[in-house]
Amino acid sequence: MIDSLPRREREIFEILCSVGEASAADIRRAMSDAPSHSAVRTMLSRLEAKGVVRHHSDGQTYIYKPAVKPAKVRDSALRQLVKTFFQGSAASAATALLGLSEDIDDKELEALQRAIDEAKERQS
Repeated sequence: MIDSLPRREREIFEILCSVGEASAADIRRAMSDAPSHSAVRTMLSRLEAKGVVRHHSDGQTYIYKPAVKPAKVRDSALRQLVKTFFQGSAASAATALLGLSEDIDDKELEALQRAIDEAKERQS
């Protein structure tokens, strides 16, 4: 879904997934090397036409949010990430992610162990 979006539109969508909802001005402030305000509004209109975002009015300001559930997009984005950078290996991706964490608490470690145990059971 989002992998077919142009880079800037994908960046806007990712910002909205991260913050939940935002105005065009808020989105522009969050963008790297942001284009003009009118360019951001144009891209938001395109995303809305594609059914990726929607808006509601707050006075005279449009507030945008993702039209699709971030969890659905997250799965698609993770699959693409694993395919592109880890040759399709979820284990390699998980190992790399763990290497980024300096401090993993006990609850997270228990959740990881449960996920490993469930994966082992599915293999049986």
